[in-house]
Amino acid sequence: MEFLEAVILGVVQGLTEFLPISSSGHLRIVPAMAGWEDPGAAFTAVIQIGTMLAVLIYFRHELWGVTRDWTRATLRIGEPVDRQNVRLGWYLGLGTLPIIFFGVLFNDQIENEARNLYVIGTTLIVLGLLLGLADHLATHKRGMEKLTRRDAAIIGFAQALALVPGVSRSGATLTAGLALGLKRTDAARFSFLLSVPAVVLSGLYELRTAFDGEWGGGVGTGDVIVATILSFIVGYAAIAFLLRWLGSHNTLIFVVYRVFLGVAVLALAANGTIS
Repeated sequence: MEFLEAVILGVVQGLTEFLPISSSGHLRIVPAMAGWEDPGAAFTAVIQIGTMLAVLIYFRHELWGVTRDWTRATLRIGEPVDRQNVRLGWYLGLGTLPIIFFGVLFNDQIENEARNLYVIGTTLIVLGLLLGLADHLATHKRGMEKLTRRDAAIIGFAQALALVPGVSRSGATLTAGLALGLKRTDAARFSFLLSVPAVVLSGLYELRTAFDGEWGGGVGTGDVIVATILSFIVGYAAIAFLLRWLGSHNTLIFVVYRVFLGVAVLALAANGTIS
């Protein structure tokens, strides 16, 4: 991997991790269209730590409140706690279980077969249409304070679908949140918070390859560091943009983009232009 490739892929990761258009899908599509080697699932997982840091810093006050109050309530320290923060802590844990279970169960398929361009093109289209349908039919009346265990479990299973490149973690969880009647910004905020444990665990798991020198695709540790830093900077800006956008717009622009890109990927893969 050349320095320019690392720069481009880091920017792509930052832009697409939080927008509902699939970061893992783009990190497979962009190299294919540019004629580069596939950097691999391990590279994808580790540079997600950059975007994870963006979430941690952007939502630092909310995350600290949840962690503090959940810990106090669980350990019965006796300090006053915000019961909503305690519930949110449990819901984030519950929503993370499905992606851990299926991630371990289907690890080999995720790192190999699921990175097929036909799979990515199809999931971009299908999940894009589902996002548009959910947004169109949603009531947009419920806030995060109205979340239940059932909601957390459903959104958690939706997040697990994002193990397949092209689905999009934020897209799947946003779709589920909207289908459950959440307001767009509340669905997005819960999606961001729910991504924290999943992406951290995934990135730490894949870090083992850094010490083994098994990145694949000609990727060096320096390339990973550059891409991770850029993904953090761009990812922070993407979070702010999406929350502002959803405050006064629907998700149509992302639906159209996903369908257009999915069709293009399928067509280019079918005629052998990309592979």
